Amino acid sequence: MIRSMTGFGEAERDTAAGRLRAEVRTVNHRFFSVNLRLARPVERYEGQVREWLRSRLPRGHVNFSLRIEANGLPAGTGVQVDLERARQYVDALRTLQSVLGLSGEIDIRLLSRFQDLIVLEDESEGIEVDPEDVRLVTEAAADATVRMREEEGHRLAADLEERLVAIEVAMRSIEEAAPARLVAERDRMRRVVTELLEGQPIDEDRVAREIALIAERWDISEELVRLRSHLALFRETVAADASEPVGKRLSFLIQEMHRETNTIGAKANDAAIEHRVIAIKDEIERLREQVENVE
Repeated sequence: MIRSMTGFGEAERDTAAGRLRAEVRTVNHRFFSVNLRLARPVERYEGQVREWLRSRLPRGHVNFSLRIEANGLPAGTGVQVDLERARQYVDALRTLQSVLGLSGEIDIRLLSRFQDLIVLEDESEGIEVDPEDVRLVTEAAADATVRMREEEGHRLAADLEERLVAIEVAMRSIEEAAPARLVAERDRMRRVVTELLEGQPIDEDRVAREIALIAERWDISEELVRLRSHLALFRETVAADASEPVGKRLSFLIQEMHRETNTIGAKANDAAIEHRVIAIKDEIERLREQVENVE
C-alpha cells in the first residue's frame, strides 16, 4: 500500500550521556531532502544520521532534531560573567569621567551594553554519546514517522480509488454515446445529399464509404483501451508493497491518462462526450494533486 510523505514521529532513549530525544517531521518533496538540528555532542554523526533517515524515508523533505537532556534538563549553554573585564571597564569609565569632567552614574544599565562581559559556556562540552544510541533513537523516530505515513497512505488510497471509479463511470458513458454520433452523422449526410440532388436517387455505397471514413477518424476504442489499462496499472501500483517509492511512477501514469483523454476529446465531435471528457480531466487533476504527496 502507498505511503504519504506527510508524517511525524518521535522517540527517546536513556543513555550514559543523558536522555536522547529525537523528533522527525516530513512533508512532500520530489526527492530526499533533510534539515538537521543536532545537539553539539552528536554533530559528528551528521552524515550517519542522514543515511539512517534516508534508509527509512527515501522521499520527502525531512526535518530532524536530536536533543540531549542531562538530569532531566536540556544540555544547553550556561551563562558566566567576566568580572575582571567588568572591573577594567568600570576603572576606564571612571578615569574618563574624571579627566573630562563628565557627570552621570556608572551603573548596570551602562555595563550591560558591553556584550563581551557575558560569556556563554557550552554545558554539553565533554559529553560523549555512543553512536549506537544515536542510531537507535534516530531509527525509532523514523519508524514512528513511517507508521504515520502508512496510515495517511491508506486514506490517500481510498480517495484515489474514488477518483478512478469516477473516471470509469465517465468512460462507460462515452462508450455508450459513441455509436449514436455515427448514426446521427449518417442521417445528416443523407439529408444534405438529398437536398443537393433535388429528388435524384442517393448513392448508398458512396454514403457508406464516407461514413466508414468518418468512423475511422472518430474511433476512440484504442484510446479507451489504453486509458483502461492505465487505470488498472495505477490500481496495481497503489496496492503493491510499499518497500520502494511509487509516487513518480503514479505521476507518469497520470500524464499518460491525460494524453489519452485529450485524444478522446479531440475525436469526440459530440457535446455529450466532450462533457464526459471534461469530467475525466477534472478527476485526473485531483489524482495529480493527491499523488504529489505519495512517497
